[in-house]
Amino acid sequence: MYMMNSVFMNELDKFVVVFIDDILIYSKNEKEHEEHLRIVFSGHVLSEKGVAVDPSKVKDVLNRKQPETVTEIRSFLGLAGYYRRFIKDFSKIAKPMTSLTKKNASFTWGPKCEEGFQELKKLLTTAPVLAQPDVTKPFDVYCDASGQGLGCVLMQEGRVIAYASRQLRKHEANYPTHDLELAAVVHALKIWRHYLLGNTCHIYTDHKSLKYIFTQPELNMRQRRWLELIKDYDLEIHYHPGKANVVADALSRRAHCNVIEVRPTARVICWEMDEIEMPVEFLIELYNIGIEPTLRDLIIEAQKHDPGMAHIREGIAEAKRDCFTLDNQGVLWFKNRLVVPKDMELRKKILEEAHKSVLAMHPGSNKMYQDLKQRFWWTRMKREIAKYVSECHVCRRVKADHLKPGGMLQPLNIPAWKWEDIHMDFVVGLPRTQKGYDSIWVIIDRFTKSAHFLPVKTVYRANTYAELYIAKIVSLHGVPRTITSDRGLKTCEGVCLNLFHQVGRVFAPSEFAYNNGYQKSLEMAPFEARMGGGANTSELVEPGERVTFGPDLVTQAEEQVRFIRENLKRARSRQKSYSDRRRRPLVFKEGDHVYLRVSPMKGVHRFGVKGKLAPRYVGPFKISEKCGPVAYRLELPPRLAAIHDIFHVSQLKKCLRVPRKRSTHPGFRLNRTSLMRPDR
Repeated sequence: MYMMNSVFMNELDKFVVVFIDDILIYSKNEKEHEEHLRIVFSGHVLSEKGVAVDPSKVKDVLNRKQPETVTEIRSFLGLAGYYRRFIKDFSKIAKPMTSLTKKNASFTWGPKCEEGFQELKKLLTTAPVLAQPDVTKPFDVYCDASGQGLGCVLMQEGRVIAYASRQLRKHEANYPTHDLELAAVVHALKIWRHYLLGNTCHIYTDHKSLKYIFTQPELNMRQRRWLELIKDYDLEIHYHPGKANVVADALSRRAHCNVIEVRPTARVICWEMDEIEMPVEFLIELYNIGIEPTLRDLIIEAQKHDPGMAHIREGIAEAKRDCFTLDNQGVLWFKNRLVVPKDMELRKKILEEAHKSVLAMHPGSNKMYQDLKQRFWWTRMKREIAKYVSECHVCRRVKADHLKPGGMLQPLNIPAWKWEDIHMDFVVGLPRTQKGYDSIWVIIDRFTKSAHFLPVKTVYRANTYAELYIAKIVSLHGVPRTITSDRGLKTCEGVCLNLFHQVGRVFAPSEFAYNNGYQKSLEMAPFEARMGGGANTSELVEPGERVTFGPDLVTQAEEQVRFIRENLKRARSRQKSYSDRRRRPLVFKEGDHVYLRVSPMKGVHRFGVKGKLAPRYVGPFKISEKCGPVAYRLELPPRLAAIHDIFHVSQLKKCLRVPRKRSTHPGFRLNRTSLMRPDR
């Protein structure tokens, strides 16, 4: 009710009475009643015959002169296009004019443009009257599809109510004929849903197989989805030969254009408000606007002062530069692309606008080149764009790498004897046992691959681990030559330091001394008899030294060791060859600046960065020392002082250009003064 009162606000209590959807029009005489029935709404004339074009609105179109700019063409098409549903083949007639609005198109008003311009004026004065729909009667919908678009006509008792058409989308161009014809039906049902839903309608198509869509045994997923929509309507599908389906067929095959919407200015709106006697106040404000030169103006100005541009102009005059042209304003073009002179600051500004602006979003070098080459040209343009993108600080930190990880595999040396070289690591986060154990200390011999799994607690200190190591490992296998571990919570360094302090304390050393001592009956130590060699001791054996004893038993053990070493060599070589296929050599120098990879694990906070949209790299940081073939020490800032400063080369990415630090000199101050200043 509120909407009806708003629509008929100016006519209420004058000659109109409204109650919900009932409208009563009263007049003093028959002549006045006919005038009251012929009311204009939104640029359309409503009468007993139907809906027609408002002649007063068409006057503005008829009085238009020949457009002289692209903006005037768009303005004319936008105004005339408001009545395009009254004109058959509107897009086809306006096509010569719409072609002038395309990007980089030269403005040449030819005979075809003038013919289409006058034809549209003529058709607007003779536009047909569209019938008003009657919801108590059935509707007829004629649909057709072609390789260009979809077309449909809504009719009732032989009179046209509305025309509709649209061009095919990219994915619809791949549809089979059956699906295209069905898409035309679905398009009509969607746009005229307010007419057809709840009313009987007859669908006419020139594709006979659509008659059996409801009884077809097999349907694809797209047809099933559309069939669910069709079942909401009370409709029947009939076959209509293509020769008889002329209107819908023509609509589906015509060209389409997208006309830019022409918005009225503030003064035009005020004039329209004045027609309906609505009070309007004009608010006038004076501004002094400083206009900065556009990028195009800067390029044109730079062309005048560049010596290379003068040389090209001479070549054009001598007909030696076919690819270059000069327009009426003396601007130099290369195949419809604006030539950028050799001004590095100007080129840098163009690259920054195409790469770092709000609407650019840091495109890659190839995409950025494809965008820029449509408008600009200069020598070695692609190379400069690739160099600029590779040095972008944001891209280096945020974008993912598509290269193999850096650093070749560095395999460990093959051990010389059993339990001389070991690995150790911890398995943590396990369910707590009745005795309180929640972790496992894994110790593996690198030579025989035999292991010990020792239950431990996370609350153990380094001295506790040293006692356990002596009791479970040293007493059985002796002191190892090397220990390999990662930088876990239980560091190997703390265990080794406490290991030597435990020697001499109560840890049952007599067991180890007895097993490693000489026995006369065996003529060797029990440890040698069992293992094939004497046990190492921290006092008597230097790192890398091994002493063997015994007769035939030792010889047999050494043959077995040689066999194991050969197998380990082959395995190490095979592992390195497989691993290096997925890696690439990467070397840095001391003093280089690199980015540091951030952990991609969800919920992990590392190096001050956390979140799904966080950058993949932080930094850059300076390399202070090369700690090995594939390890480097970085100079981390104080906020990351708690992090170990040695990293594998695969976690680093080279910084091609170190970002400059912002100046904190008191003489520098950022000018944020607006260029728009009101005059008082």
